[in-house]
Amino acid sequence: MTSSLHNLDHARELEQDTFPDDWIVPDWPAPSNVRAVFTTRAGGVSEGPQATFNLGFKADDDPAAVTTNRALLALRTGVPSAWVAQVHGPRVVDAQDAFDAVRAGDPLQADASATNAIGLASTVMVADCMPVLLCDAQGQAVAAAHAGWRGLCAGVIEQTVQALRARLPQTGTRAEVIAWLGPCIGPQTFEVGPEVREAFLDAATPAERDATLAAFGAHGDPAVGKSLADLCALARLRLAREGVTSVSGGQWCTVSDSARFYSYRRDRTTGRMAALVWRVA
Repeated sequence: MTSSLHNLDHARELEQDTFPDDWIVPDWPAPSNVRAVFTTRAGGVSEGPQATFNLGFKADDDPAAVTTNRALLALRTGVPSAWVAQVHGPRVVDAQDAFDAVRAGDPLQADASATNAIGLASTVMVADCMPVLLCDAQGQAVAAAHAGWRGLCAGVIEQTVQALRARLPQTGTRAEVIAWLGPCIGPQTFEVGPEVREAFLDAATPAERDATLAAFGAHGDPAVGKSLADLCALARLRLAREGVTSVSGGQWCTVSDSARFYSYRRDRTTGRMAALVWRVA
């Protein structure tokens, strides 16, 4: 593939009026001025294990192909993305700050962003970790979080909900927030060691303890202490801490569907998908 293939002109040639058929548009009760999408493997120019719509520069892919895919994403959504350098932690940044940092060549280390701006997408990448998209019921702010088990346990969801509410006209209120859980490693495939279960139990409130235990199903030799973890169930508990009870999605397993989703746990060398949410006028 020649380098001339990977540029914005080529992205415009490939651009379509609609998203590729198997991209996921969240089915959630968001207001009409909020848009969101989750990309899949389809619709890009990457080759090999990253075929075809890899959006991650750290996925052992041709950087030119990733650049073209990101340009395609912007063309298809009609908005730029606020990318962050994800580190599996709880830090949340403003999407405009993240966007400016990428343009300056120094991406912000964070795992979530929030914004009340129009026409800028809070964006996270995943390949088994859970993407969580958020908006308030009036469509005044949006946010996206990358919630692997470490970030989830450390409070990235709570921090992201709080950051979203802080960007509403009436800050400090318990405004109604709506959440969508995107594709991630599912409860039948996410094998974890006892240290993961204990970390969540240590972080659980007394009222959450039984539900937290229920999110870890015994797996394999009891003497080893392995479990199958349910990220979606754990995410719902953390959302409930912030009063978020309108939660949609969560039915897809990235590991189980190799045709549609990248999965680091399944393939190791693989691409990255994106979940993004933005406001329109």
